[in-house]
Amino acid sequence: MRTARRAALGVGGAVVLLAALDAYVVVTVLIDIATDAGVPLNHLERATPLVTGFLLGYIAAMPLLGQLSDRYGRRPLIHACLAVFALGSLLTALAGSLPMIVAGRALQGIAGGALLPITMALIGDLWDEHDRPVALGAVGAAQELGSALGPLYGGVLALVPAFQVLGVELGGWHAIFWVNLPLAALAAVAVHRTVPAGAREGTAGRVDVAGAREGTAGRVDVVGGALLALALALLVAGFYNDDPAEAILPPWGLPLIGAGLVAGAVFVWWEIRSPVRLLDLSGTRKGALLATLGVSFLTGAALLVTMVFVQFTAQTLLGLEALQASLVLGRFLIALPVGAVLGGVLARRLGDRLVAVAGLLVAAAGYVLMSRWPLDLAGHPIDIALLVAGLGLGLVIAPISAAVLRVTTAAQHGVASAAVVVARMMGMLIGIAGVSSWGFYRFQSLTADLDTPLPIGVDAAEYARQLAAYTAKVKAALHVEYTEMFLVTAVLCLLGAVVAAWMPTAKGDAGRAGTTSPA
Repeated sequence: MRTARRAALGVGGAVVLLAALDAYVVVTVLIDIATDAGVPLNHLERATPLVTGFLLGYIAAMPLLGQLSDRYGRRPLIHACLAVFALGSLLTALAGSLPMIVAGRALQGIAGGALLPITMALIGDLWDEHDRPVALGAVGAAQELGSALGPLYGGVLALVPAFQVLGVELGGWHAIFWVNLPLAALAAVAVHRTVPAGAREGTAGRVDVAGAREGTAGRVDVVGGALLALALALLVAGFYNDDPAEAILPPWGLPLIGAGLVAGAVFVWWEIRSPVRLLDLSGTRKGALLATLGVSFLTGAALLVTMVFVQFTAQTLLGLEALQASLVLGRFLIALPVGAVLGGVLARRLGDRLVAVAGLLVAAAGYVLMSRWPLDLAGHPIDIALLVAGLGLGLVIAPISAAVLRVTTAAQHGVASAAVVVARMMGMLIGIAGVSSWGFYRFQSLTADLDTPLPIGVDAAEYARQLAAYTAKVKAALHVEYTEMFLVTAVLCLLGAVVAAWMPTAKGDAGRAGTTSPA
């Protein structure tokens, strides 16, 4: 039995890792995909749906499909998700236009987002209360590993030389998505052989990890899932501006953002009153819980802004290829797990709250250093800023996870862990949409008076001079955009440090009888 459980855990962790890798895999090749889809370098804002489309599907599907696995079983839902993930990968690999790529990425997100809570629920089925946190930690590690390795993974796969078979492009960035087809098939075989066929074996009489409560185990909160998806979709659409030359937001921006906030409020109202909830964390101290999830939200926003715009900086200002640029980002990604381990050690001695506040302050200092990068980055010591920012955000990972588990019961640990991930992914989604809207507007305002030189009516030498001057001004505008966005990210980290001051402390919240479990 123990060997079978470990095999199921290994396979579950592998499918979570596969989905997490694809959440960030396009960061490295975003400019390459945008170029192939006909998006010019001075309109990169049109490529943001490649990231936000995946994240939107990922977050919206995560809790709802986790509940569906309560009714139909873990194994059938994992198989269904792997099939949809493969379909999304196929559409993306075959895509010749931006809308089709976005559609494929959204399908990948919907399927990938469901794999985490289903795997956590599977752990709740197979592990008892005492051993469950270790298994949950292993799945969480797979999620974090995918976050760290995704950009590098994408950069390596994109090195496959471009080639066609029967008119279908298989190399370059397309290879990232073609490789998902055999990986998903192998995962499906492994799931079939290791994951029990029963719907919810061993779960009778307790609160289910996916959020179902006593007496409602067979029900699914479709209304809550629809409201969450609607709120996020409205907010993302409100921030998306395909022509930021005139304003930060599009003409429909404020109405859609307002409607998204209303839908979010209705979602909260529904979740408070509904007998079946997407994320049932009843019985917890709401202030401490919301503070912890708020910190996860803000660190998620800072994380994705960094991953996208450090990559952009390396490719546009340093002129590096995609893989070389991902290696620049690698400084930040290497510091993240180092900070995560160090944060766990320090939190044990100093408490979750203090380490979280300190980590966000360190991250803010790193982003301030990044905002002071010069236009000519060649030879500039950019490593220090990236390492400091990565180390600071890494310090926050363990305290957040420990704090949210401390203020929830053992039976809620799975759903609490999922809530942390949902909050972080929501931060990534809303953060990249909002911050990039400002950044792209600044770029367009800085380049509004520039005229693209044309090789008509001038000799070659004059055209080369005009083109060099134009390119220099575009790079200067990009530099201003990036540095201001890093400064905004520093502000997000400072705000996170303030919110972290309301997180639970190790001594103050541990051992509350009937509500929490010891940390």
